[in-house]
Amino acid sequence: MGIKQHCIVVGASHAAAQLAIRLRQQGWEGAITVLSDEYFLPYHRPPLSKDYLSGAKDLSDILIRPSAAYHKARVRFGLGMRVAGIDRPNKQILLDDGEFMSYDKLVLTTGAHVRKLPIPGADLPGVFYLRSISDVEQIKGYVGAGKKAVIIGGGYIGLETAAMLKKVGMDVTVLEAMDRVLQRVTTEEISAFYTRVHREEGIDIVTQSQAKSIEGGKKVEKVICADGQEFDADLVIVGIGVIPATELAESAGLEVENGIKVNEFAQTNDPDIFAAGDCTNHYNPIYERRIRLESVQNAVDQATVAAASLCGKPKPYHALPWFWSDQYNIKLQIAGLSEGFDKVVVRGDMVNSRSFAAFYMKGGKILAVDAINKPQEFMWGKKLILGKTKVDEAKLADESIHMKQLLD
Repeated sequence: MGIKQHCIVVGASHAAAQLAIRLRQQGWEGAITVLSDEYFLPYHRPPLSKDYLSGAKDLSDILIRPSAAYHKARVRFGLGMRVAGIDRPNKQILLDDGEFMSYDKLVLTTGAHVRKLPIPGADLPGVFYLRSISDVEQIKGYVGAGKKAVIIGGGYIGLETAAMLKKVGMDVTVLEAMDRVLQRVTTEEISAFYTRVHREEGIDIVTQSQAKSIEGGKKVEKVICADGQEFDADLVIVGIGVIPATELAESAGLEVENGIKVNEFAQTNDPDIFAAGDCTNHYNPIYERRIRLESVQNAVDQATVAAASLCGKPKPYHALPWFWSDQYNIKLQIAGLSEGFDKVVVRGDMVNSRSFAAFYMKGGKILAVDAINKPQEFMWGKKLILGKTKVDEAKLADESIHMKQLLD
């Protein structure tokens, strides 16, 4: 497959990096072009809020692959090139400079956009979102020991960024509009754990506090909340979620519903257009429903499926979702989706320690696991989820019993 054909990939994301190389490995013989409105080769995004922000890693350290790997695979990059539209009948894409490029197969790996904060002052110098290398490079100019940072949004990005800024000596406040941090993505128990940890590290966590405006002269000076509270700030970072980048797909008439709808082979309703990564909505056979995931692993797995499909070797996507987050000395590994659980079984001491696992149960089976500094529980938890194994909850909670025994 792919003889003398041209595959264009829009978006230089994790999914794009995987797809381009896997296409060659699967036997695609035609041209492969990856287009990106950024000026960098595909890079790892998780380190942006951690080692890259702190300066512990530079650009070469976070590239997914060196340029030589793409050169060897004959993958051409068009960096700084923004795609303005898709002409499906003529199988062309329109660039914002007015030029057209023809494709035989097209893959959308456009990822997601940050959700913007619609309040006065959100465009002041010193107010940032954290999604790209360019974002971090600008943020670095406002980072410094003894300065005050306000993080608007208590999700994983907000908390990871707070941890890093605290590490470099900043005075950090996290503002969360909801009742608890991580409320959209996890349970009260895990939210309470992370609140405790961040407060132990000296971060001020303020919940039920909605930013109303941001004030300052030449740059940001303070954040004003709806309840009247004010927080001085030399730096504000907004992390209130992301929105799937579906604009190109929508304007081209592709099916979109909380992401670009794809089938189990990563194919859209146009047989010549595929999609992978954060921008997609796919059916997950493990949980028997459609989902959209913001996950590096999903991007990599789905791109692998797309490459195989493009090369005439279709294999359905059947992966267990998993995620991770690094904060301080804590590595959180999440396997599965907890939605619909009827009980939480905790293995370890989540109240006083920084090492435990929370298992989300339904009908005696594990739906998902949050493993905090518990790699074995994460690994065996995945097996138990995939096996749909009914487990003894008392044994699951007992750390003296090895997880492997629960498979027997």
